[in-house]
Amino acid sequence: MRMRNSHQRRHQTTDPRVTDESNRGGNTNLVYGVNAVEEALRAGRRQVESITILESARPDRLKRLMDLARENDVPIHRVPRLNLDRDLVDVRHQGVVARIAAAHYANPDDLIDSLTAKIGTDDPPLAVGLDGIEDPRNMGSILRTAECAGVHGVFIPERRATGLTDVVAKVAAGALEYVPVARVTNLVRLIEELKERNIWVVGATGSASQPYTDWDWNLPVAVFLGNEGRGLHRLVSQRCDALVRIPVNGQIESLNVAVAAGILLYEARRQRAMKAKR
Repeated sequence: MRMRNSHQRRHQTTDPRVTDESNRGGNTNLVYGVNAVEEALRAGRRQVESITILESARPDRLKRLMDLARENDVPIHRVPRLNLDRDLVDVRHQGVVARIAAAHYANPDDLIDSLTAKIGTDDPPLAVGLDGIEDPRNMGSILRTAECAGVHGVFIPERRATGLTDVVAKVAAGALEYVPVARVTNLVRLIEELKERNIWVVGATGSASQPYTDWDWNLPVAVFLGNEGRGLHRLVSQRCDALVRIPVNGQIESLNVAVAAGILLYEARRQRAMKAKR
């Protein structure tokens, strides 16, 4: 057998180049203008999630900005002027907009090391992997539940998923102060590394044969939950050590992902509490 800061506050500023605008992932802070975006990349105080640039922008004018983005692994998206003007009404954006996270991300390597250090203790690692959660309210609810259940860390993908937006921070109700959240480029590689560190990886899916209550949650474990509509990606589910399901008795096939996270995490805590009493 394998064994294995300060209070969260909504960003406020008097700088006219920083605003709170809604986008498809929910509300997130936007920094616009060439100089302001360059400064955000240099400062590194808050995570720049992505940069949007006009298709017609001259590359020579934005060379320093784009070099900084590449150095920091920040994705760049190009859009027509109509799209940017529509999203930023009455804003002089100069053809450049950066989306900024509402909280700092943990370093994934440091987080994995901290999980590994808990193996063999009275509180073995309990982590969560989120495979493409798109609704920031679901993300916030999961993080709030994770903090209440004593989860030691959460991993999310860098792309095709919501990040730590202001909506996430608001729904999480302070949980971002306590639960480290790390972004990774590849969930499959993350799973393999967790396995190498003797942390079991359990995926939640409605097609699994094993009920979630049959898994031994006293083991060092990372539970992976999938996208609201598609569930776990095929490669992610294939790499898991085990797949578990939450039985449903109604006509709807599955639970909301945030509700499922609560059921699984509190079963882990229930089993661990029972073991501690023995």
